[in-house]
Amino acid sequence: MSQQPFALRSRRVIIDAGEQAATVVIADGRINSVIDHAAAPDCPVEDLGDKVLIPGLVDTHVHINEPGRTEWEGFNTATQAAAAGGITTVVDMPLNCTPVTTTAGALRQKLDSLGDQLWVDCGFWGGVVPDNLDDLEELLLAGVLGVKSFTIHSGIDDFPKVDESHIRRALPILAAHQVPYLIHAELDRANTPPADIGSSYQSFLASRPPSWETDAIDLLIDLAEEARLAGHNARVHIVHLSCADAIPAIAMAQGRGLAITAETCPHYLTLFAEACPDGKTLYKCCPPIREDANRSALWQGLAQGTIEFVVSDHSPCTPQLKHLDSGDLDKAWGGISSLQFGLPLIWSEARERGFSLPAVVDWMATRPAQFAGLGARKGRIAPGYDADLVVFDDSGSFTISPEIIKYRHKITPYEGRQVTGIVERTLLRGHEIFANGEIIGASRGQPLLKKE
Repeated sequence: MSQQPFALRSRRVIIDAGEQAATVVIADGRINSVIDHAAAPDCPVEDLGDKVLIPGLVDTHVHINEPGRTEWEGFNTATQAAAAGGITTVVDMPLNCTPVTTTAGALRQKLDSLGDQLWVDCGFWGGVVPDNLDDLEELLLAGVLGVKSFTIHSGIDDFPKVDESHIRRALPILAAHQVPYLIHAELDRANTPPADIGSSYQSFLASRPPSWETDAIDLLIDLAEEARLAGHNARVHIVHLSCADAIPAIAMAQGRGLAITAETCPHYLTLFAEACPDGKTLYKCCPPIREDANRSALWQGLAQGTIEFVVSDHSPCTPQLKHLDSGDLDKAWGGISSLQFGLPLIWSEARERGFSLPAVVDWMATRPAQFAGLGARKGRIAPGYDADLVVFDDSGSFTISPEIIKYRHKITPYEGRQVTGIVERTLLRGHEIFANGEIIGASRGQPLLKKE
């Protein structure tokens, strides 16, 4: 059924790098035109006043865990949380679902599990592990947007780490398909024996030193350079960068023309080790939340463009696996749940540091859409783009509490934190899916597969 045209008017519309008064005309799920604020289009117009109209955010790092571990999360709850957070597109990680998404068959099982559970659009990353390199081409042709590997234990045995030889084999294949190779970049060259961590956050932090990240990133840069010399311009992407010490090496590689990119996450930009309490396992993630000075350096990396964008790395599990009662940081699953709150968390911190809302939208919508190959239809307010839109009150504030959480398990290290910026409404292809704190309408999300 076609959608009747309508328009949203605001004195504050985020269009690319700026903010302007405009009227956005929507027809059949797409942005038909962006016209003068005072124009009178031939359709109903809703005036939003001074509320900000921004493009729907794009989160390319979400662990949804379905099929196989839906007691951890699932498409229904994860995509509802995304909608509540102003995110209209997510890209699902190839773990911690069962089976892991390392074969075309596993991707088909994931697609079969979707049902009517998608409240936002969803793409999929595949995985590269040591035993699927011969079948990597088939996985890419099945429609994944790119692939991910770990250079350290992933946390689950059915997604084993890769070494230098595996990465070297994968890069030419991925370069030929022009898709990114996402890497969890930690490398324990010394095969360090297990540390005595207990409930001490500082002991946990010391157990995963900055050198693990910098060593892994140095290796990846060397392999990307080697591949380029052999004629393969591979795209290597560092996920969830936590160590600012790696920024100079990444910047130098980018300056030499290597296709090296990096992301970071709200928890690395808003939390810091000195304030992480002992025994509070909700703060555990890998790589770890580092010191406040490191946090400031990550913001500088964003400002200079070496770090390209910000995504959640929503990595949920059951409360039992978080060992909330014992406070055992060694045994607790490493992952932060915050999918729904990324925009207000980042905006609260960014505005204090002098960054603009258009910059935040660039980091959380435009750039991740481009990275995932979705930049021609997602992440911008422009004619021809999907009418994925968010009405945002950038001066309103609220307190994060379990009662408002839409993802499956109502736990987060941000409980009790007051943040600035309220997602009032979220539209997916012109249809309202979230308003006044509630999911509304029907699940209209679509799977997004790469077209060769």
